[in-house]
Amino acid sequence: MTEIMLRDTANAHAFNYTALRYFNVAGADPKGRSGQSTATATHLIKVACATALGKRQSMSVFGTDYPTPDGTCVRDYIHVWDLVQAHLKALQRMRAGGGSLAANCGYGHGFSVLEVLDAVRKVHGADFPVTFSERRAGDPAMIVANPSLAKQELGWVPQYDDLNGIIRSALDWELHLMRKNSF
Repeated sequence: MTEIMLRDTANAHAFNYTALRYFNVAGADPKGRSGQSTATATHLIKVACATALGKRQSMSVFGTDYPTPDGTCVRDYIHVWDLVQAHLKALQRMRAGGGSLAANCGYGHGFSVLEVLDAVRKVHGADFPVTFSERRAGDPAMIVANPSLAKQELGWVPQYDDLNGIIRSALDWELHLMRKNSF
């Protein structure tokens, strides 16, 4: 609806906009300056990292009967720093007089919930408690972005398209939060 409102406003007035669409932002600043700090976050990678580090007793996987290779949902996880770069490119394009744009930001491929959990175990080096629950209402089997328009129009070239790297930065951030809160 917001994109429709932006489009209508742009058609009625001298107004250009850029709307970037993204869904599963993960990871943390590679220099360790910022990251997801919401204790009650529900994002898979954040929850899995917190559980792996003992900050949560366990975590749940919702649904194992989706029409995907391992039965769990598939999502396109994007590193927060690649998203920062997409926003900077969008701002540069607009400042240079670029027209209105709505584009997806992602890597164009996804990972299942179980693949993410296996990657967290691998990067962390230990197992952690996971329970299996029924599907959540409305969860689609797969959501993967087509980032071709963002790449073409913004000249955006993602640099952090690596699940293990995304998880490493998220784990490092969780460890930082633990150290910070232990004083």
